[in-house]
Amino acid sequence: MTIRPQAPAERRAGPREWLGLFVLTLPTILLALDATVLNLAVPRISADLGPSGTELLWIVDIYGFMIAGFLVIMGSLGDRVGRRRLLMAGAFGFGLASALAAWSTGPEMLIAARALLGVTGATLMPSTLALISNMFQDARQRGVAISIWVTCFSMGVAVGPVVGGALLQWFWWGSVFLLAVPVMVVLLVAAPLLLPEYRDAEAGRIDLASVVLSLVTVLPVIYGIKRLAERGADVPAVAALLVGAVFGAVFVLRQRRLAEPLLDLRLFADRAFSAALLVLLLGLGLMGGLYLFITQYLQLVAGLSPIRAGLWLLPAAATLIVASSLTPALTRRVRPGHVVGGALLLSALGYALVTQVTSVGGLPLLLTGFVLIYTGIGPMMALGTDLVVGSAPPEKAGAAAAMSETGMEFGIALGVAGLGSVVTAVYRDEIGEALPGDLPAPVADTVRDTLAGAGDLPAHVLGSAREAFTSGLNVASGMAAVMVTALAVTAIVLLRHIPPSGQEPEEAPSAEAPATAANAP
Repeated sequence: MTIRPQAPAERRAGPREWLGLFVLTLPTILLALDATVLNLAVPRISADLGPSGTELLWIVDIYGFMIAGFLVIMGSLGDRVGRRRLLMAGAFGFGLASALAAWSTGPEMLIAARALLGVTGATLMPSTLALISNMFQDARQRGVAISIWVTCFSMGVAVGPVVGGALLQWFWWGSVFLLAVPVMVVLLVAAPLLLPEYRDAEAGRIDLASVVLSLVTVLPVIYGIKRLAERGADVPAVAALLVGAVFGAVFVLRQRRLAEPLLDLRLFADRAFSAALLVLLLGLGLMGGLYLFITQYLQLVAGLSPIRAGLWLLPAAATLIVASSLTPALTRRVRPGHVVGGALLLSALGYALVTQVTSVGGLPLLLTGFVLIYTGIGPMMALGTDLVVGSAPPEKAGAAAAMSETGMEFGIALGVAGLGSVVTAVYRDEIGEALPGDLPAPVADTVRDTLAGAGDLPAHVLGSAREAFTSGLNVASGMAAVMVTALAVTAIVLLRHIPPSGQEPEEAPSAEAPATAANAP
């Protein structure tokens, strides 16, 4: 197959590219759905397959581990073998793994299927983003296309709990995995017709040693961060982080020496690329960390069912969709750095409101704050992703897209670990004083561990547990408000050189950068 050479930068997309964008949104929506529906299915999986506590943790976590570990590898592989080819291979594998997961007969089979879902899922997101970058070379059109991509991801997050709850009400737990099969069939049929093929014709062979070093860097770090969130700074968590850090240093040194590295570190010389990556990592990390505890508040403190909790989250998701959709028009008049900074300040206001939420009657204020948080997240995701992908040269679009996705994965893991530690510490400190002295030790330990363990206690003790959890949520939200405010100022300063879309940049961010800010929206 002949690979079409890169078209001129001023070429504008036509109807075929916009139809192709619709195809590329399918796996985006699906992966967002997949990230939310499994948690609803966990009780039924436990009842049907009978996994141990450790097996259940692996069922939930292995998917994220594999995606985070393979994103950089798959992004670079797509640059070499062809992004459409990798997308189609990943779609076939993801559909097959989804069917295996749906009809798993035991915990081990489900863990293996979820691992395969993670590996194949890692091919989808960087491939879609890289193809968008190649198909929409005009800066304004690319900004609109990426905003649509972010909007579709937001739609998947929004409808995930509702769709998952409906499927679980009428069908067995495996139905939540079978959502992927028809979507992947459509993608496999439509991709050859609507998506062009792109790859770096001058790229060399992929360095297998770098692949191994990448895996033994990312996987231990993600595991260590998750264990920190669950059990604190114990020996396995610290050891995993140290192992990842050591191999990460070796990985960086090897990339600097290779003529064709797995990850081109020169991308970080571009100020827009590095700043946008930082914004995505911290901004999404704080939001992802708090999102976990907001959903717990809705169910464990406010007493809502999973479906009702999902419905209460729809207004926030709707504002995220609207904000993402309006971002391209806004950046035609306002500098991207000011848009990102202003959006983050709006999120900071939302976090500040959550600090005032109480355990009784706090639902309206909580949801108002969450709406503001999500409204600010929309422009940040759309512009941050566009700046990361648009700052890279076309032949490195896959690696840049993979870095964007990897930053999001790391950010969310860090957010859950960091804010989770704060919520847990405050909860344990306050609940310890409220527990009756005659409570059996095993029960007391369970209650001190999580709010979910307090469900069968007397009403006054359960009320104290809810107050303790809410206090932890307040403190974590206050910390997030401060950090997001600082991040807003950082974004305004570091991205100040980028003009509104369609205008020439005032200055190049770095003489050594592989692409100038003229490629950014």
